[in-house]
Amino acid sequence: MLSSRSGLWWGLLGVAAFSLTVPFTRVAVAEGAMSPLFVGSFRAVVAALLAAAALLLTRQRPPSGRQWWRLALVAGGVVAGFPILTSFALTTASASHGAVVIALLPAATAVAAVARGRERPPAVFWATAAVGTVTAVGFAAFQGGGTGGGPAWADLLLFGAVIAAAIGYTEGGLLARELGAWQTVSWALVLAAPLMALLSGVAAVQQPPSGSPGQWGALAYLAVVSMYLGFFAWYRGLATGPMTRVSQIQLTQPVMTLSWAVLLLGERLTWPALLGGGAVVLCAAVAVRSRAGRTTTARVAPAPGPIPN
Repeated sequence: MLSSRSGLWWGLLGVAAFSLTVPFTRVAVAEGAMSPLFVGSFRAVVAALLAAAALLLTRQRPPSGRQWWRLALVAGGVVAGFPILTSFALTTASASHGAVVIALLPAATAVAAVARGRERPPAVFWATAAVGTVTAVGFAAFQGGGTGGGPAWADLLLFGAVIAAAIGYTEGGLLARELGAWQTVSWALVLAAPLMALLSGVAAVQQPPSGSPGQWGALAYLAVVSMYLGFFAWYRGLATGPMTRVSQIQLTQPVMTLSWAVLLLGERLTWPALLGGGAVVLCAAVAVRSRAGRTTTARVAPAPGPIPN
């Protein structure tokens, strides 16, 4: 039995890992050195190799029939949908504008969790989550120079990425209670591996990847951490739950992402932006502390051991 506080800490660790995803994706696709399709798909191929090795070494039991269908939702959302859509969007949108995606994810995940997991948070949760989301969107838009950060088609791609990730996060969080946190993302990566390998091959033929050592390093981070290790902590946090509250920790991710953008991409961070970021963190803190009654606890499925168990 793990308390909800444990879920929040696991969720925060996952968010910290994901906070570099947008800046590093922007670095990887910069100057057309690598096509966005290659960046979005090849990172999943590398992560799938790591996942397959981990599953084989620990001799994990394969999921059941219905769990494979649910894993397909996870794979479609966080293995294929979010990485590929954001890679295309960030060829024109700035890293600051890309942070809007992260700002919208907590609200979208909360809605998906209510619909799928039948969680019913109190009214104060929804109020602070809504204020936090609006604040985060305004914060990211202001930091992007007030121009929206890119053309309309890029915004549509970003909205699509939000929907895909929300579905993948929610279903993955529920599956993590049955399969284990790292096992869930590992099986999803393995399931999507044939398609992602095909897409990587097509992208490499159409535009042979080049890039500087820094761009390849950014792609390596996306593959190993953003696509794999970060989900160990994130799905563990969602599985411990409550999912709707743990998801709100991601309201802090625009703050982290834009801080990394300053260091990596040289973007300018102003005092108004710092104040806006503080407001986002405050809203997230109020949301995760809201309680419908006594502190909720959730049972997490133990990590399956080798066969035989």
